[in-house]
Amino acid sequence: LATGDSQIVASRYASDAVLLPTVSDTPRTDHDLIKDYFDSFLLKKPQGVITDGNIRIGDGWAQDAGIYEFTMGATGDVVKARYSFVYVYEDGQWKISHH
Repeated sequence: LATGDSQIVASRYASDAVLLPTVSDTPRTDHDLIKDYFDSFLLKKPQGVITDGNIRIGDGWAQDAGIYEFTMGATGDVVKARYSFVYVYEDGQWKISHH
């Protein structure tokens, strides 16, 4: 997120990823939809902090779940939410499969 570049952020997601965004009620199920979400989300200049996390690691996968808090630099709004990430090893890189 710190890059502010939706293309870079979307490239961190696996080819068959599912994004259930924190501040949107529209599931994003392909690269273009994921990028579209971050096009608008990054305009808010989010700064995130994980306040509680739990990591599990398996063979070719990992998950991280917990609570995070975003401060939107553009407005000062604070959003506290639960999160979950599932990562898969795809084409020699760790990618987000589900978030």
